[in-house]
Amino acid sequence: MTRDARPLAVFDLDGTLADTAHRQRFLERRPRDWDAFFAAAPHDPPLAEGVALARRSARECEVVYLTGRPERCRADTEAWLAAQELPAGALSMRRDDDRRPARRTKLEALRRLARGRTVRMLVDDDELVCDEAERAGFTVVRARWASTSAALKDAQEREGRT
Repeated sequence: MTRDARPLAVFDLDGTLADTAHRQRFLERRPRDWDAFFAAAPHDPPLAEGVALARRSARECEVVYLTGRPERCRADTEAWLAAQELPAGALSMRRDDDRRPARRTKLEALRRLARGRTVRMLVDDDELVCDEAERAGFTVVRARWASTSAALKDAQEREGRT
């Protein structure tokens, strides 16, 4: 089987592979401090369950990372993925000016990926993203192994920032 024929395993980052608990405090204040929130991302501890699943998935699938982080965070994000020794894979990020809810941007990206390849699964912690992906016919693994603050959930939906 050629590499291009392998199905895709699509992984979210924040709350799925990366533990954002230490930086969620930046979203609990008004106004939210998005610069500090993203600046702290390189210090995220890995989430063991998500990392193990990504490594196992790489045995049969090509891994793709799909995050709501803005494009301006690409270098830090790529360095974090490499430091965690996660499988190599394409990294799809949100345009810096895109404020749509993650459930819309990620479903759009999943559909784009599915046009040329089989998407075996999406692994994500955002329940709204998971619901939309399931409604669209994708297999979803709900990453429920990290704690997410109400402020982060609200920001994902209302502000389209992660």
